[in-house]
Amino acid sequence: MKDLAAKGAIVLEGTEDLTGILPTTGSLQKFGPLEVRLEAVDRQGTAEVSGDLRIDVEQSCSRCLAPVHQHITTHFHETFVKGEEPEESEDDDEEVDPVIYISEDRVDLKPLLAESVMLALPFVPLCSENCQGLCPVCGTDRNVEACGCKQDKVDPRLAGLADFFKQE
Repeated sequence: MKDLAAKGAIVLEGTEDLTGILPTTGSLQKFGPLEVRLEAVDRQGTAEVSGDLRIDVEQSCSRCLAPVHQHITTHFHETFVKGEEPEESEDDDEEVDPVIYISEDRVDLKPLLAESVMLALPFVPLCSENCQGLCPVCGTDRNVEACGCKQDKVDPRLAGLADFFKQE
């Protein structure tokens, strides 16, 4: 923070390796290096860091499990204040931008960058909007071939009624 206060603004550009920070479980299978373009600005004792993040990722399609390659671009914005977090009082009804309180002059941004990337990932990645998914009966990829499995969906609340009509 001392360097930032002396210079007023610092541009942070480059790539970051998030291996070991980003999980490779769940739908996220692979990812490339994170391209970072940030600017840190001193604003009267606070450090405001903002900019853009770009990363190539591979996720599993939520319907058919095929790999989905995507280029993710997201905005990053955090405000840092050196010192102790003040205790909240009941009189503070104002909405204030959240800040991160730090005790050191240096901040490790990697965990925060990884968090921004995770929040930017699609919650339900799809290989295509009309993906048919896997057959719940036999597991065949219905995008490749039709399996012919019978998939009558009967509301369980009406199952007894269906048995009633079978008796006649």
